[in-house]
Amino acid sequence: MRESDCRTRVVAMTSVKEFRIEREPTATTLGRGAFVFTDDYSVFDWGKMPDEIPDKGASLCSMGACNFELLEEAGIPTHYRGVVDPESGDVVLLAEADEPPTEMAIDLTQVPDLPREGRDYDYEAFHAEAGDNYLIPLEVVFRNSVPVGSSLRRRTTPADHGLDFEEWPDGAVQLEEPIVEFSTKYEESDRYLSRAEADRIAGTADIGQLEEVAREVNRVVTEQAAEAELVHEDGKIECLYFDGEIRVGDVVGTFDENRFTFHGQQVSKEFIRQYHKRTQPEWVEAVDAAKREAKDRDIADWKSLCERSPDPLDAEIIRAARDLYAAGTNAYVGRELFDAPELADAVGEVRDL
Repeated sequence: MRESDCRTRVVAMTSVKEFRIEREPTATTLGRGAFVFTDDYSVFDWGKMPDEIPDKGASLCSMGACNFELLEEAGIPTHYRGVVDPESGDVVLLAEADEPPTEMAIDLTQVPDLPREGRDYDYEAFHAEAGDNYLIPLEVVFRNSVPVGSSLRRRTTPADHGLDFEEWPDGAVQLEEPIVEFSTKYEESDRYLSRAEADRIAGTADIGQLEEVAREVNRVVTEQAAEAELVHEDGKIECLYFDGEIRVGDVVGTFDENRFTFHGQQVSKEFIRQYHKRTQPEWVEAVDAAKREAKDRDIADWKSLCERSPDPLDAEIIRAARDLYAAGTNAYVGRELFDAPELADAVGEVRDL
């Protein structure tokens, strides 16, 4: 799988990773590019937060690479081409990288603009430009459990999912069969969709096949997590459509995209979300208020309405988060990529905060 690295000619930035383009996609061909994972993090859709978490980028890159390679072994098509070895600059399998990688080589598809007027988005225009080579403008969410506080409890009833409860119980509900949902990807504030609306937004891509792919990804990640005594609670995928085929895109099965627990304790950025709720409730409430106001006023940019900004984290929280990401990645990939405590110790430190 080794190949020489290409020089990039375009650099874009998301809230937590850079997106480099080496060759643009066309209507009939895939392009080439890379994700470069940073140590930034984001919660509550805020974008880049005031702090960095050391080794977070390498942790996510390594977990994502591990999962893409497992998916390819299982016969699930993806956009993954390998990781960029930090020493040689070559594109290699994760096992061939001598140091934890921060760059992932990928195939690129077309991502047309999504026109909007206020909160009204024009998906017909998106697909008219996309043709048959595009990033499907959906996130496919899968849930293996329904914890207390899950948005699913506010939006649905147990009967909607064939569960034998008249109402949601006080404790977490473990599911025998995963629940699959669809939400928007490119709208300013994500929203969950009916299956019919998701089918319309997906364009040519078949919504049933999207669900099947999500269930297979969920199975692979759940089984890999179990090897490290991690319980895979929920997650999501994004996919591209090319040449009549759905391929898994973005990044899969990391502590940012998915939720995992280790003996009941969260091993994901969820613990940072909960920490902000406890220590910066005024900011969290301001975010919620801004989102509600934006919806009421039919304004997409809710962040401009937010009256507060988040404060930096304490040093001990940053250190604990770093150890949790690093230890969790070591356990998940089955390799000591990072100098980190055992996962049980890292989890215990977070539990005591």
